[in-house]
Amino acid sequence: MSQNPSAEGGASYAAAGVDIEAGDRAVELMKEWVKKTQRPEVLGGLGGFAGLFDASALKRYERPLLASATDGVGTKVDIARRMGVYDTIGHDLVAMVMDDIVVCGAEPLFMTDYICVGKVHPERVAAIVKGIAEGCVLAGCALVGGETAEHPGLLGPDDFDVAGAGTGVVEADRLLGPDRIRTGDAVIAMASSGLHSNGYSLVRHVLFDRAGMSLEQRVEELGRTLGEELLEPTKIYSLDCLALTRTAEVHAFSHITGGGLAANLARVIPDGLHATVDRSTWTPGGIFDLVGKAGQVERLELEKTLNMGVGMMAVVPAESVEVALATFEDRGVEAWVAGEITERGDRATGAELVGDYAK
Repeated sequence: MSQNPSAEGGASYAAAGVDIEAGDRAVELMKEWVKKTQRPEVLGGLGGFAGLFDASALKRYERPLLASATDGVGTKVDIARRMGVYDTIGHDLVAMVMDDIVVCGAEPLFMTDYICVGKVHPERVAAIVKGIAEGCVLAGCALVGGETAEHPGLLGPDDFDVAGAGTGVVEADRLLGPDRIRTGDAVIAMASSGLHSNGYSLVRHVLFDRAGMSLEQRVEELGRTLGEELLEPTKIYSLDCLALTRTAEVHAFSHITGGGLAANLARVIPDGLHATVDRSTWTPGGIFDLVGKAGQVERLELEKTLNMGVGMMAVVPAESVEVALATFEDRGVEAWVAGEITERGDRATGAELVGDYAK
């Protein structure tokens, strides 16, 4: 083998698998979508080394607390890749980040993203960013920047992953959480749009590996193909939750993500108190029943992995229930009273599900 690089042509970044020109084209394609997310506080445009946000906008707060979160969408990206649909996965990313931030009562301000690909396909990357931008609009935040990284040799040409980080702000004396919760409070459930972005490793194993189903397969119980169901975007609750804080007294929110309903609700329940959620107040969507039956997955295993039809919960005083439900109805959010807060007694955990699901 020749040891002289010039004999075979010098090495280059492109020869190593990184296409700088494709990356530049992707940035140009995504600019129009990022622009749609801009808030008045955002300075500069896409392409700088850092996104800029005018913090003087926070002067209206007496004691502003910044809330930060970061997340991804897990193996749901595999569904998007296999279906060749890339403009919805960004909704999932924004939901996973900004719905964590709003739990403490914070208003989403801005977000950055990280897209890692095996090979830059400019239109594909732009479609992903389009979805992120649309999600930011739904969450009320700005997309101030991000990074697209090409990792040839580590990822296949069609493989990709996404992650993001966001920042929000809340007035210190309006911070929501365990300290506000009292005995007699009501637990209000907000319906999920489906699986959201958790538990896909279990779902993929059950439906593809064990049941042998395909993404193109139409499932009558779902009223559409399996792929369409699995790619349904995660619901973004941020603006709905903030609207509730303006119309009713709210003590806490809980974002139902990995770990399931009981475990996530328990995270906002203080020592000494207990949340009891009645399964009979709702019927989980067909996808949850499908996963359970196809994989013979026990109910408790499903409940600690999937959201079971509830994507967000609010804990409010009993006297705020009527206004809270009316607020959600006005905003087109399906919501209902699912439980209550009581003394914990000798129970080991802060939250539990009781009863059977409604048929």
